[in-house]
Amino acid sequence: METLSYSHRNGFSIPSFGLAVVLLVALALSWDGGLTASWRSGMDCCRWEGITCSPNRTVTDVSLASRGLEGSISPFVGNLTGLLRLNLSSNSLSGGLPLELLSSSSIIELDVSFNRLTGSLHELPSSTRVRPLQVLNISSNLFTGRFPTTTWKMMKSLVILNASTNSFTGQIPITPCLSAPSFAVLELSFNQFSGNIPRGLNNCTALKLLNAGYKNLSGTLPDELFNVTSLEHLSLPSNFLEGALNGISKLTTLITLDLGGNELSGNIPDSIGELKRLEELHLDHNNMSGRLPSALSNCTNLITIDLKNNYFSGELTEVNFSSLANLKKLDLLYNNLTGTIPETIYSCSRLTALRLSHNNFHVQLSERIGSLKFLSFLSLVGCSLTDITRTLQILWTLKSLKTLLIGFNFMQETMPELSIDGFENLQVLSMNDCSLSGTVPDWLSKLTNLGILCLNNNQLTGQIPDWIRSLNFLFYLDISNNNLTGEIPSALMDMSMLKSDKTTPKVFELPIYHTSPYRQYLMPSGFPKVLNLGMNNFTGMIPETIGQLKAVTSLNLSSNKLSGEIPEPICDLKNLQTLDLSGNFLTGTIPAALNNLHFLSKFSISNNDLEGTIPTTGQLSTFPGSSFDGNPKLCGTMLVNHCGSTDAGPVSIVSTKEIGSEVIFAIAFGAFFVVGFLYDQIALPRYFGNTCNCYHHPQSTM
Repeated sequence: METLSYSHRNGFSIPSFGLAVVLLVALALSWDGGLTASWRSGMDCCRWEGITCSPNRTVTDVSLASRGLEGSISPFVGNLTGLLRLNLSSNSLSGGLPLELLSSSSIIELDVSFNRLTGSLHELPSSTRVRPLQVLNISSNLFTGRFPTTTWKMMKSLVILNASTNSFTGQIPITPCLSAPSFAVLELSFNQFSGNIPRGLNNCTALKLLNAGYKNLSGTLPDELFNVTSLEHLSLPSNFLEGALNGISKLTTLITLDLGGNELSGNIPDSIGELKRLEELHLDHNNMSGRLPSALSNCTNLITIDLKNNYFSGELTEVNFSSLANLKKLDLLYNNLTGTIPETIYSCSRLTALRLSHNNFHVQLSERIGSLKFLSFLSLVGCSLTDITRTLQILWTLKSLKTLLIGFNFMQETMPELSIDGFENLQVLSMNDCSLSGTVPDWLSKLTNLGILCLNNNQLTGQIPDWIRSLNFLFYLDISNNNLTGEIPSALMDMSMLKSDKTTPKVFELPIYHTSPYRQYLMPSGFPKVLNLGMNNFTGMIPETIGQLKAVTSLNLSSNKLSGEIPEPICDLKNLQTLDLSGNFLTGTIPAALNNLHFLSKFSISNNDLEGTIPTTGQLSTFPGSSFDGNPKLCGTMLVNHCGSTDAGPVSIVSTKEIGSEVIFAIAFGAFFVVGFLYDQIALPRYFGNTCNCYHHPQSTM
């Protein structure tokens, strides 16, 4: 066996008791896990790290989680008749799961989660006697195939089965419900199960948790599901379930109800008020409608209400929030709610996150919002807010505020100059698409913790102030589509976060979703580092010092009045994924070293006055002709103007004004980051370059 020979090679003998332990582990061990010092010859094996013995010196527990173990699990492990608990989780084990482990006559807890185990689960022979296994955790591996049926019939003591994050297929298994009277936890999320929810679930009379999210389940919620009155946690998110919630009131012990990301319809029934223990309510991303029932106020233990991306209507004042003293998160993004923010919300003193964006509210903020001492995340995008000066003066009393999203408000108002006295903890600020006039205000310089700033799609004038370099945490700046002038300031080249790979582990109270269905951001530092100056009136040359911004992944200088050559130091930005220099007056040739930007996936230098030959090999050769169009002196195989051709006609030049929406929409440094971080900013951006905006689809999982 591998471990036995490994031990011999390392020169220590294996006593008879130690041999039992070797048989138990039987792995090709990576001893970087720190076991070498403990697992020594001559030491009592019961004192080895990770090994526990009974008084009669029988090995009862092996706990070797996160030890860097590699290789396969030996079937000999199942021969250790005294072993009760085996934990090999969070290693790099491969191969299959030996049938001997499932058929062990002693093991009651088996955890091999977070490894690289493959293959299917084998059926136990029908002649197998009842096994004592109570807890089986095989989650986060690479298992495939259908769940066995006869195996579970032998597991009459099974309480917990966690098989999430694998590639199992077929229908949801319900055999454990029939075999094990104490079966309580069935965790199957992130697999490839399909079909309807099986009706036999009503046999799970002790089931407390059912999690079967992120699969391909379809059909309606069967009545049998609502008969499992023992359920405390029901999570079936991101499937294709449809129908209404008519039987939900039977589940009076529910603590968590997560049916988000399905195709449910109808309203929230008044009977939801019967769920007195409910703490988490997630019905987001469905097709539900109607008014929010006043009975929701009876669920006094609610901590989270997530109803975003539905068609709920009526006034929010119908819910008496003053009875929801435990409420921390309220997310109503993208519905059809009307009226005002109810005063009772300000009684929710524990509220940490409030998102009311993109409804039909007509909001005037009350000074009572200052009573929300723990509010960290506030999104009021598109809520018809007016009087930006008063609004900011009210909001800066929120000392815990870290994320403030108030775009699509204050239309045609003027950006105020204030003597700021607050926002000391603010990390994310977005005031995009407000048509604000004025200049970039100096009070922003006092927001020393700011990491993300979006002022795009306004009418700001003047120059970028030099104090921008003092915002030491700023790594995402979008001031595109304004009327800013002057040269690109050297202060932008001194922004420390754009020059280094430093990150800031700061947390969002509500997840901000990427377009990828299951990718979410809880930390601003997970976002790309962005500098977007597109669609302004900047003049002069691109600074040579731009090569200092080595951490930038998206650079957009498009649709300005920049001149001169593309500076060679721009080729030092090895992390660039998108580069847009289109719609300027740039001259000279394409720097050959741009071919070395191997991460570049979006690129445009169209509509300039560049000349020479486009490389036929390397990174630049992977881009279409539209990335180079509008440069009549350029030639290349992807253009009409082939190099050396005397017959080729000139390439038409399109003016900056004409390309405003077309080029930005097509190229967009925000294409790879289409939602940016503000999923709640806008239903469809006017320009992909406006990376503080996002693409919204009612059935997306953002």
